[in-house]
Amino acid sequence: MIKKYLLVTKPGIIFGNLISVIGGFFLASKGNMDWPLFVATIVGVSLVVASGCVFNNYIDRDIDRKMERTKNRVLVRGLISPSVTLLYATVLGIAGMVLLLVAANALAALIALFGFVVYVGVYSLYMKRKSVYGTLIGSLSGAAPPVIGYCAVSNQFDTGALILLSIFSLWQMPHSYAIAIFRYNDYLAASIPVLPVKRGISVTKNHITLYIIAFAIATLMLTLSGYAGYSYLAVAAVVSVWWLGMALSGYKAADDGIWARKLFIFSIVTITSLSIMMSIDVQATSPEQLLAYVP
Repeated sequence: MIKKYLLVTKPGIIFGNLISVIGGFFLASKGNMDWPLFVATIVGVSLVVASGCVFNNYIDRDIDRKMERTKNRVLVRGLISPSVTLLYATVLGIAGMVLLLVAANALAALIALFGFVVYVGVYSLYMKRKSVYGTLIGSLSGAAPPVIGYCAVSNQFDTGALILLSIFSLWQMPHSYAIAIFRYNDYLAASIPVLPVKRGISVTKNHITLYIIAFAIATLMLTLSGYAGYSYLAVAAVVSVWWLGMALSGYKAADDGIWARKLFIFSIVTITSLSIMMSIDVQATSPEQLLAYVP
């Protein structure tokens, strides 16, 4: 009974987003942890992400039955009725937004709302089915959780928040393109216009390489702008170079599917490593705080 309601929220996606939320929260906290705020932020973001995933499952139930990896999802199998699904998603979303608004601040709640609207309204309802740029638009919603975590503490959208948005948006692109390559047949069967299907895998490899280079530059900015320390910088440099090397190896890959799956797996290692390091290796004073003391 409970399991089907849990599965429709896509627990794996929630967990992945929580890692980035923690990274953003700890980065802004700079060692001064507000644990009640931390718990409220984690729960609030979890509820909003869960709501978005339930709405996505509702919207995608027609194409999910055409794809091998999604044909056994809860709504495809009819284990939860569409009306109950909509109610469930709405309750989760409202609860998460209210919690962030009350326990954190209006900015955190607004960013959560932005991410939700982009994912459900813009990406799921339209861009995913109609445009090759759907992945790019969806990357903005995927980058919202760490920014929510950061702004829950800072209560301002500053340079640190912008860098986080850039890092996680850019990361989403090669991560998602890798999935689209090794799940190529699924996307083709469901007529989803992802880049590999519309422009070809060779073109997608070029995009992956360029996005990883841009991602690498963005990750370094946290240290260069005074938000994270040199241990973070070292890890960011290593995983970025390694990830780029894996991307370049794709030009000589004998099997694009196997290569893309490995690239996808390492993308998770990459973002998890960065989230951990930005949590534990922060600078005590940000550029904005330094400027506050300048007469």
